[in-house]
Amino acid sequence: MRVTVWLLLLLLPSLPGWGQEVPQWRDFFLPERLVPIERRFGEQGLTQVHELKAFIEARLAMKLPPHEHLAAVNDHFNRYHFVPDATHWNRDDYWATPFEFVASGGGDCEDFSLAKFFTLRVLGLSSEHLRLMYAKALDLNQAHMVLIYLETDSAMPLVLDNLNPKILPGDQRPDLLPVYAFNGEGLWRARAFDQGVRLKQGNNGILLWQDLLQRLAGDSS
Repeated sequence: MRVTVWLLLLLLPSLPGWGQEVPQWRDFFLPERLVPIERRFGEQGLTQVHELKAFIEARLAMKLPPHEHLAAVNDHFNRYHFVPDATHWNRDDYWATPFEFVASGGGDCEDFSLAKFFTLRVLGLSSEHLRLMYAKALDLNQAHMVLIYLETDSAMPLVLDNLNPKILPGDQRPDLLPVYAFNGEGLWRARAFDQGVRLKQGNNGILLWQDLLQRLAGDSS
């Protein structure tokens, strides 16, 4: 229950008095919650999770404005390997928790984007500035997920991506054709890198997102 409440707070757009740190994020790293991680992924997997905690602690200690964590978080997770779901999880489509992603050493585009999203939320970035965006990767001719950051509602979003390690404005990513974007507050249709048309407010209705949140609120694995 304690972690479920924390997760709900994490998904809210903003909380007064947060400063730069989301309260109780360390609950996810309590030893009893990491037992399933070690059981599934071994000592090396557990070490990777501890390295993520150390990374977050180091970033928080810098006391930077939240948006100044974008490049470091993007670089940190882009060190991991791309592995398709069918190979990695023996499933057609699976959204890994950030712990599963780092403990297993990698994942697919959704896993990169989700790990960046939740880590930036812990580092103080408001959910209203972050959206997970599905796009078509034109060079690969396949669906692709990225994380986008919007400084303001009307700003051109910055794209955090595992295909291109540089954080670029959306209008400098002609290789991506946006389809839709979402976060904890809703779902947007996006035919271009702009504000988009809001299709749904509140629960975004995406089943894999709901499944991911349930697993995050339960065991760390």
